Amino acid sequence: MDDRTNTIAGWVLAGCATALAASIGAGMYFHSERPEKMGFAIEGVEEEGAGGAAAAVDIATLLPAADAAKGAEVFKKCAACHTVNSGGANGIGPNLFGTMGEEIGHGKAGFAFSPALAAIGGTWDFQKMDAWLTSPRKFAPGTKMTFAGLGNAQDRANLLVYLNSQGSNLPLPAAAAPAAPETAAKAGAEAGGNTADIANTATPAAGAPSADPAAAKGSPTEAAVK
Repeated sequence: MDDRTNTIAGWVLAGCATALAASIGAGMYFHSERPEKMGFAIEGVEEEGAGGAAAAVDIATLLPAADAAKGAEVFKKCAACHTVNSGGANGIGPNLFGTMGEEIGHGKAGFAFSPALAAIGGTWDFQKMDAWLTSPRKFAPGTKMTFAGLGNAQDRANLLVYLNSQGSNLPLPAAAAPAAPETAAKAGAEAGGNTADIANTATPAAGAPSADPAAAKGSPTEAAVK
């Protein structure tokens, strides 16, 4: 009886030893290092942080073909805060008639511009207005302007020629020298891309300028000045 028990115990131990050895061997054989990149690459999607900011677009290259009528449609995003007709009232933002060429952050029948914008200096030319429309907070850190910006360069160009047609009529600026092919391709993609614009979330005040017929035809600018 004791011999049989010992034999069974021996076979059990031998089986366990064999299984353990097989497990260790399999682990060593199939062992792989942690991959340098986790997950799967998806074509057309850039890795976070790899692409950086989109190439800047020289707005002067887009202005000659810009469409003021389309700019009036873009301006509808601003109509909750601005009027653009001659003699229009200030609202949440100033009236924008004749803004192109005017001093930045001053005038407009005593509108209370933020100190951040009033301190910029100079006048509203196409480049400065383009920078403002792209990102008011970057153009004038500390501005009271709540509109986050227009990401699409062609929309900005259309809006600029529309604003210029409303009491200003500045001459269009000359475009810079042509960029290298790669840069031009990136600029064209940004200009005609599907970059989503961030909506103006400002709450219109009572009697907001959007009630003005001329303002209803146009839009963004606390993007044009606050």
